[in-house]
Amino acid sequence: MLAALVRPPTVRSSILNSFSITAPSTLRAFTAASLAPRSSTVSGPARPASSRPFTTSKMATTGFKVTDWVDPKDSSGEFKRQVSAFRDWIGKADADGTVKYPGEAGRYHLYVSYACPWATRALIARKLKGLEDIVSFSSVHWRLGEKGWRFVTPEDTDSPGVNAVPDPLPGHESYTHLRQAYMKADADFTGRVTVPVLWDKKLSTIVSNESSEIVRMFNTGFQHLLPEKYQKVDLYPAALQADIDAANEWHYDLINNGVYKSGFATKQEAYERNVVALFGALDRAEEHLGSSPGPFWFGETMTEVDIRLFVTIIRFDPVYVQHFKCNLSDIRSGYPHLHKWMRNLYWNFPAYKDSTDFLHIKYHYTKSHTQINPFSITPLGPKPDILPLDEEVPAVKAFAK
Repeated sequence: MLAALVRPPTVRSSILNSFSITAPSTLRAFTAASLAPRSSTVSGPARPASSRPFTTSKMATTGFKVTDWVDPKDSSGEFKRQVSAFRDWIGKADADGTVKYPGEAGRYHLYVSYACPWATRALIARKLKGLEDIVSFSSVHWRLGEKGWRFVTPEDTDSPGVNAVPDPLPGHESYTHLRQAYMKADADFTGRVTVPVLWDKKLSTIVSNESSEIVRMFNTGFQHLLPEKYQKVDLYPAALQADIDAANEWHYDLINNGVYKSGFATKQEAYERNVVALFGALDRAEEHLGSSPGPFWFGETMTEVDIRLFVTIIRFDPVYVQHFKCNLSDIRSGYPHLHKWMRNLYWNFPAYKDSTDFLHIKYHYTKSHTQINPFSITPLGPKPDILPLDEEVPAVKAFAK
């Protein structure tokens, strides 16, 4: 019954059109020119860290503040995401043919936060590819403070999530914050510390902190170590690569990053432009999934597109609707095909469910983003965080009759 549901298009169109009157620049968000890919600028080679103790003095001298989501000097009020700084690759050969980071069991560790959609991309791919015994992982604490992501301490009683533990790596016993690992890899690093981080335990350095590339490394970098069952899992199949790249491009700009551009905006015009673009993209995704011949974005084939979109949609109702003011609709009552697609992944594929800790997610957003939520109050709803596969909200039930 749900597959046949289609929201009356005139309702959504009237909402979007009413906003385009007050913010005409929002219309530009739907042009092909607006679908700019994420920057792929690569930083220079990392330098070894000194033995100095952990300090944030470099951040202070550069004027960088971890919790400044929008540059105070930027009059546009726009949130602009930092380009990932570490972009090496598992299995890539240098000019002389040597492979600095070969695919080896037990050599690599993945740092994540369950709060972060980018980090849980990598966590999902790790499980889908059967890498649990090959690449270890741990989660930082949900709180992101002035010194960035911190590790859980034995005294913490409020840090939900499997493997949310102190830094477990040998030699890191004194590490209290993830920034210390960044400084170990590059003593001159001054940017924002982000997750995920793929760490090389042998060379004591960061291989990559770019989630999209870690997902692809997990897809191909350890094939020779995997049983046939997991070798056959291909999240970036050759026949679909052009279509995958095209979907990723607009999903990233308008949905994955769109919720952040809406929520962190410090000017009304910036907020309206981005939130209207976001819901236009959700409408487009809803239409696509409504015509999909199978349960995934590409019909019967699960790909990285499903992973990358899921991590945003699963957080939408519990967090983004209220915290980021993305409230033209929620997913469960306004987007039946997206809702069904999301729940199928969550309830039928453990990689998706196991990467999702709603309490960790809610605590992070509501208690770390004090510019948005200065009293750090965590809303009780929605209840439940995700509906069972066979249950709908009253509005959808009524429409289905």
